[in-house]
Amino acid sequence: MELAYIPSPSRGVLHLGPIPLRGYAFCIIIGVFLAVWLGNRRWIARGGRAGTVADIAVWAVPFGLIGGRLYHVITDYELYFSEGRDWVDAFKIWEGGLGIWGAIALGAVGAWIGCRRRGIPLPAYADAVAPGIALAQAVGRWGNWFNQELYGRETDLPWALHITSSTDGREPGYYHPTFLYESLWCIGVALLVIWADRRFKLGHGRAFALYVAAYCAGRFWTEYLRVDDAHHVLGLRLNNWTALVVFLLAVLYIVVSAKKRPGREPVVEPGAQPASPEGDAEGVEQDTVKDEAQDDASEAEADVKDKDDTDAEAESKSAKKA
Repeated sequence: MELAYIPSPSRGVLHLGPIPLRGYAFCIIIGVFLAVWLGNRRWIARGGRAGTVADIAVWAVPFGLIGGRLYHVITDYELYFSEGRDWVDAFKIWEGGLGIWGAIALGAVGAWIGCRRRGIPLPAYADAVAPGIALAQAVGRWGNWFNQELYGRETDLPWALHITSSTDGREPGYYHPTFLYESLWCIGVALLVIWADRRFKLGHGRAFALYVAAYCAGRFWTEYLRVDDAHHVLGLRLNNWTALVVFLLAVLYIVVSAKKRPGREPVVEPGAQPASPEGDAEGVEQDTVKDEAQDDASEAEADVKDKDDTDAEAESKSAKKA
């Protein structure tokens, strides 16, 4: 008897007249907006200007999408270039297929271009947007749910994912919802980075490296559960090896960076104010209130001085008349 399970959507696309509205694309778009919103708040708290994160994202997001698609097509080339396949499908990004490794790598190139144009250090920008990227991934994984893809092994757990599609080699049944596991993990990664950043004042790219390391740890076990076709090396899926190598590189970066460049960048954007002592939005607000109070005190002091000067001048004139 089936007690509980996670149903799959009957279809991943709705049509508004001739316009297709795809669930996968909406998840990607919502994730990007969420990342930019949170990144902007954190950038301002670091002492940057409002709008800078979005301006640089104009470079980073397209590069990231291209990189993610390239990684997927290269590592799963047989889906597009083997006998009986249509190579044009490699460009149909809306049907799913984005590799996070390629997205981050090429997205970083786009971010570097945007940062260089504004004279901003890339590590500082990466630290600001790191939790937002994790949240974007958490939302984006639901696009796989709409496409009924990237699920795990069969299971009878009450939160099993019910796959109903039989296209592209799928077998209807009940499987581990690895999309949900990774989505929840990414939310945890975002919270971890935010906490660690406030607690240890991470800088010079270490908050971003922490995000990478934490994500790789979770990706290793969710990847291990998956049953879709993938290249294997020494008994492990290719993405398992990628996660392991990237995890070690991220940890190594944190250790070396902490020794060579401890603390945070005092100024993250030319012409902007230095970061608040707290390094968060609350700190920025407190600094603003403090500055306003100081301005009011200065104005009051100036008024008193002007009044004293006026009184002294009046006394001087009275003395002369006497």
